[in-house]
Amino acid sequence: MDDKKKQMRDALRHLTFLSQLGLSLVIPLLMCVLICYWLTSRFGFGGWIFIPGFILGLGSSCMTAWKFYNSVNAKTKKDEEKNKRPPSFNSHY
Repeated sequence: MDDKKKQMRDALRHLTFLSQLGLSLVIPLLMCVLICYWLTSRFGFGGWIFIPGFILGLGSSCMTAWKFYNSVNAKTKKDEEKNKRPPSFNSHY
């Protein structure tokens, strides 16, 4: 029973990471495109404004994904070090 709980907890953690990564990729790009739409409708900019907005949104999405990846790796390494048992009497380095 304990093994099933651990598997379920790990599956939910991975699902949470996956959904967080998906949102981290979509939200900055969507925000930049919506700001470009607002600039076009409010101030009458041409359609060219969507090109730099898309590039900025894509860059911010990549940066957010990179930071998320680094934080997940740091947490995984921290968990592995935490679960690492100290050497026993007969185990020497």
